Amino acid sequence: MKVVITGGAGFLGLRLAQRLVELGRLTGPSGRPEGIDQLVLFDRQEPAQMPAALDGKAILLLGEISNRDEIFHLVDRDDISVFHLASVVSGGGEQDFDLAIRVNLDGGLNVLEALRARAGLPRLVFASSIAVFGGSAMPAVVGDTVKQTPQTTYGATKAIGELLVNDYTRKGFLDGRSARLPTVIIRPGKPNLAASSFVSGVFREPLNGEPCTLPVATDTVMPVLGYRTIVDGLIALHEADGTKLGDDRAVSLPSLTVTVAEMIAALKRVAGDRPLGEITVEPDPFIEAIVETWPQDASYERATALGLPREDSLDQIVEAYIEDYLEG
Repeated sequence: MKVVITGGAGFLGLRLAQRLVELGRLTGPSGRPEGIDQLVLFDRQEPAQMPAALDGKAILLLGEISNRDEIFHLVDRDDISVFHLASVVSGGGEQDFDLAIRVNLDGGLNVLEALRARAGLPRLVFASSIAVFGGSAMPAVVGDTVKQTPQTTYGATKAIGELLVNDYTRKGFLDGRSARLPTVIIRPGKPNLAASSFVSGVFREPLNGEPCTLPVATDTVMPVLGYRTIVDGLIALHEADGTKLGDDRAVSLPSLTVTVAEMIAALKRVAGDRPLGEITVEPDPFIEAIVETWPQDASYERATALGLPREDSLDQIVEAYIEDYLEG
C-alpha cells in the first residue's frame, strides 16, 4: 500500500515517517494489514536534514497543498492511507488569515476530494488540535464532546476540518479520523510561528547552553505531549476499529497538564550536572492572548477506550529528546 504524509518534511512528519518505516505495515482499505511499498512525504520545502533512516525508504515530493491538481496526482492509488499534517500554525494564522484559509481549508478539501475520488475506503488521519476549543463556552476541563468555539483562525480551520472528516466518513467517501493534538514537545531546531513554540524552547535552548526568553508567566498551564507518544497515537488512531469511533471521528490524544514552572523543574532534574542556558521571562501580549484562549485541562475517555498511548512524565519527554537529538 501507499502512505502519504502531508507536511511530511516537518518535524512531526519526519518522526512519523521513521516510525512507519520501522513498522513496515498498516491496516489498508481492505481492513487487513498491508505492507507499505511506497511512503511519500509531501511538503512545500525540503527538510533541513533528511534522517538517514529514511534514505531509500521514503520519497520527498515538493508542492503546494492548496494546488488541487498536485494533490490528485499525489493520491493516485486505491490502496492508500493519508496522514494529513500540513498546516499553517497558530501564530502564522493570526498574522496571515488568507494563507491560513488557503492552506488549512483549501488544502484540506483537496486531500478529502482526492481520497473521495479513489475506489474503496481509504483511511485518513487528520492532525487537528485542542485549539478547536476556547472562549466563554470552554469549561475548566475539556472533553471530547465540549462545544467547539475556537478563538484563533488556526483553531477555526481545525474545527471545520473535523466536521468535514466526519461528513466525508458519514457519506462513505473515506474512513477518516481526527487526532486533537496538544502542544507537541520537544521540537529540535529553530522556533516556528506557533504561539506554543516557547514550550519547546524552554527545554531546547537551555540544553544547548543558550538563553531562553519566555513570553508567558511560569504559572501558565498547558497540556503537552512528547513527539514519540504523539506519533504512536497517530498510528494507533489509524489502526483503531472504525466501529468504535462511531459518527464522531475526533479524539483528543491524552496529554500531561503542567505549568511552565513544572517544565523547568523537569528540565533541571533530567539535566543533572549538564550546564544550562539562562531562562528569563519577558511577557509578550500577542503570545499571551493566544495561549489564554486554549484549554488548560482535558479528559480523555474516548482515547482511553480506544487504547491510545499515554505519556508517563515530563522527565520521560526530556530524556527522549536528549537521547534522540543531543546524544544520538
